[in-house]
Amino acid sequence: MLRFDSGRICLDLVATGAYDSDQLDSAGRLGQWLVGAGLVPAGTPLPGADGQWLVRFAELRDQIGQLVHAELGGRGGAAAAALERVNALAAAAPPGVRAIRGADGRLVRTLSGAPDCTALLAVVARDAVELLTDPQDRSRLRQCEGDNCFRLYLDTSRGRRRRWCSSEVCGNRERVARHRRRTAAAAL
Repeated sequence: MLRFDSGRICLDLVATGAYDSDQLDSAGRLGQWLVGAGLVPAGTPLPGADGQWLVRFAELRDQIGQLVHAELGGRGGAAAAALERVNALAAAAPPGVRAIRGADGRLVRTLSGAPDCTALLAVVARDAVELLTDPQDRSRLRQCEGDNCFRLYLDTSRGRRRRWCSSEVCGNRERVARHRRRTAAAAL
């Protein structure tokens, strides 16, 4: 299941490769992710989306993952090659956007033309650059404490004490496990 709850597009992309399974395993699935992440409006044709797009997004996902984990571990210089690649991708122009009137008369966002892979990668790479160069956002960067969860997220909670990528997913699992442990201990 694709999730978009990390607080940043680049972290949502990294999450698609977590758990030893690639959630972006087809061009159609990549298209779903692009729409869910808000990079393209629903119904946007992606005529060029193919296996090469999948490879390029997977490479960017791995590079951003390396960068973020290096920053979290205090080893920022360890991912120099990944940083160079992300910077190169961020330099490209993002897709052009424009506003048009929808069927109900409201303004809706659309793209100026069919986006190419490089333009979409630029949006995600720029998001990673912005995250890693913004001291406030970087200080909110966390890794989920849930069992077997490796998701990264921005802690936007009031007290900066959020422990899980999602209270509804990992938080709920932890609360259920804690309840089971208490119940088992009380039964002894």
